[in-house]
Amino acid sequence: MRVVSLLPSATEIVFALGRGDQLVGVTFECDYPAAAGDCRVVSTSALQPGLTPREIDEVVTSRMAAGEDLYHLDAGAFSQLQPDIVLTQDLCAVCAVDVTRVEDALDHLGCGASVVTLDPSTLDAVLDSITEVGDALGAAREAAHLVGTLRDRLARLHLGVEGAPTPSVLLLEWTDPPFSAGHWVPDLISAGGGEPVLSDPGGKSHRLSWQAVSAAQVDVVIVAPCGYHLDAAVQLATELVATSRLPGDASVWAVDADSYFVRPGPRLVDGAELVGQILHPELCAPPDPLRARRI
Repeated sequence: MRVVSLLPSATEIVFALGRGDQLVGVTFECDYPAAAGDCRVVSTSALQPGLTPREIDEVVTSRMAAGEDLYHLDAGAFSQLQPDIVLTQDLCAVCAVDVTRVEDALDHLGCGASVVTLDPSTLDAVLDSITEVGDALGAAREAAHLVGTLRDRLARLHLGVEGAPTPSVLLLEWTDPPFSAGHWVPDLISAGGGEPVLSDPGGKSHRLSWQAVSAAQVDVVIVAPCGYHLDAAVQLATELVATSRLPGDASVWAVDADSYFVRPGPRLVDGAELVGQILHPELCAPPDPLRARRI
């Protein structure tokens, strides 16, 4: 079986199920595990490198308003790879190639690949999507074992923070302009023993005003910008603290968003555990400084 993944999270799932040897094509963002780098890149970004968050937002807003794609799909690569299965999404036009573009390309090339569309909007749905990928790849047993292990970890986390105070948490998925936490991210905060504020559980992330951000009555601010790992998130969080736009009494943390918060794959459970470590270090042990850092 030959598999192409158009999502970093789907790539992680394929490897977690022990089917990495079946993966022949990935996106330019598929950086985990390292073995994904051996696959051919079939999807690249239309965004120029080195843009600031504000510049990225402006380009994305402009291109979407004009009906222009944010990703380039290499149709020639599809023709050469001849995949049996293509893993994609229809959840967020900013996150990956639009599923209709994928289907159009396959039709144009006469490729009969099955398209598996993953659209989880909650943490439970993310775990269900692992089962869906497992079914598609003939790895149902492996998927059941993986999902069971992840649910066991979430259950242990729940027991670990049960009865503890519930700090209020504002998580920013983007910093300029500020965006709220959406989809499964509020579930991670709740699982880690916190109360998500200015969030939309199961819904889309949305723009916030700086007035709403600075006026929020929260104990903790977590800066988790989509598309950024820890070092870049630390820089952005440090800049926010310097502007005095965040709630004055809140502790501020930066996290490795791409690894543990914004990609709907198995490592979201690591993200939930990381929230527990940030909010309840006396119960869950302090967070790994390679994953989260207090500003």
